[in-house]
Amino acid sequence: MRPLRPLCHTSLLLSLPLLLSACGGGGGNPGMPPIIQPTPPTPPVSLRGTLIGSATRVPVALPSGSVNTLDPTPFTQLLEAAQKGSSNITGTPTCSVTTYTLKYHTVDSTAQDTDASTAIMVPSGSDSSCQGGRPVLLYAHGTSVLKSTDMANLAATEPRLVAAMYAAQGYIVVAPNYAGYAGSSLAYHPYLDATQQADDMVDALRAARQVFGAIGAQASNRLVVTGYSQGGFVALATQRAMQTKYASEFAVTAAAPMSGPYALLQFGDNIFGGAPTMGSAAFLPMLVTAAQRAGANIYSSPSDMYEAKYATGIETLFPGTLGIGDTVAAGKLPNDVLFAQDSLPQASGYASSFGADHLIKTSYRNTYLSDLQATACNTSDASPLSCSPSQPLRKWLLKNDLRTYTPSVPILLCGGDQDPLVPYQNTEAAAAYFKAQGMSSSALTALNLDGSIGLDQYSETRVAFQAARQALRLATIAAGGDGDKAVRDSYHAGLVAPFCMRATRDFFHSALNR
Repeated sequence: MRPLRPLCHTSLLLSLPLLLSACGGGGGNPGMPPIIQPTPPTPPVSLRGTLIGSATRVPVALPSGSVNTLDPTPFTQLLEAAQKGSSNITGTPTCSVTTYTLKYHTVDSTAQDTDASTAIMVPSGSDSSCQGGRPVLLYAHGTSVLKSTDMANLAATEPRLVAAMYAAQGYIVVAPNYAGYAGSSLAYHPYLDATQQADDMVDALRAARQVFGAIGAQASNRLVVTGYSQGGFVALATQRAMQTKYASEFAVTAAAPMSGPYALLQFGDNIFGGAPTMGSAAFLPMLVTAAQRAGANIYSSPSDMYEAKYATGIETLFPGTLGIGDTVAAGKLPNDVLFAQDSLPQASGYASSFGADHLIKTSYRNTYLSDLQATACNTSDASPLSCSPSQPLRKWLLKNDLRTYTPSVPILLCGGDQDPLVPYQNTEAAAAYFKAQGMSSSALTALNLDGSIGLDQYSETRVAFQAARQALRLATIAAGGDGDKAVRDSYHAGLVAPFCMRATRDFFHSALNR
């Protein structure tokens, strides 16, 4: 394999940050009965990872017209047109990129056959880093409530950023859309269902490998796994599955989950304990619906959990056709208010999550809190899940918490400790667990972009991140806005995401060239 070349990061982003992914939404179906499904017998899995049709090339729209292959110069222009200063973070594209879409068979939350699709981004060009056997990068995307989300669409921010960060620098990128998105027939998405999401990623890679030869993707035997936000969780779940279930089929060189809710039970306990995160009123229903579809019996009826104003249709709300803002405007969700004004306890600084127009019934929250008080979990780094909650949602969160194994490959966990959407506590908890299981500091790196600037391979990325954050704050103040609010609103998707991706690329470069 020809070596990957490190990029020089001498420029700082001094413009407003990139927005990784739009928060979309969907319309409910008031006629849908509540989802109460017994778990059926596991069906044959012979279809998993098999193709549905063939790989189809996806053109990229440019001002001069559509092109099938995006060359470095127009790619740079595309990046800068979307957001001035983007190429300062991604680096100038070295390789041309051709993007394909491919449908395949996978399984849903009850192991029944369903369909999904994946993007495949193939590098090419005269530079040595674009030729010969290229490493394969399996990428898991962040949360979206839009059913149309498609990682093969380079007009969208996250796919474009992934293509620039990885494919344009010599990686063959396989980026699944997940079941429930981009033309999948599945009526829901198994959000943060660790088993299903990992199997979906595995099946996408199986399918992609079958068409590599036909689309000119010369893959080496080196495989790396990464993803952001929801995708950080999915990436770690996938590495776990490849290590513990599919070791004879996949050999992962390194993995770099970014800003994911790995410590899912701790995450849920903190939310119900009085510290809801930004976006909880939209993302919690996605998680609960996925659990209900998997047979977790979170409730007998949505009205057991949700206020009557929102209970009808909430199970079919996401992913759908509306963004979160439009969904709120349509009266299908409150404006990110999770609990009643008088519901206790309430952590300091979270007053905006409590109000008259709220989503979760106090009676339901109290059942969660009662179980939390009776059954403490997360009591030690070494055994955080040595507990037996009885409340159905807590049981589901424990089942899908990823602190259950020790990675056998180098791991980078990247995030920022001011993240209001996916708290950095998830990264700290996962890292603490892995260390308690004996994972060495040379094999495990937890990178806090908002941490002190040290003399390591990520110091320049930290400097660039912190400069971009301050630039956004000052630019917003100069325009008469609230600089701190602008940073908070953009922190997870717009600020941390691209810089964690850059750190991940540096990490993979080191791992692949050892």
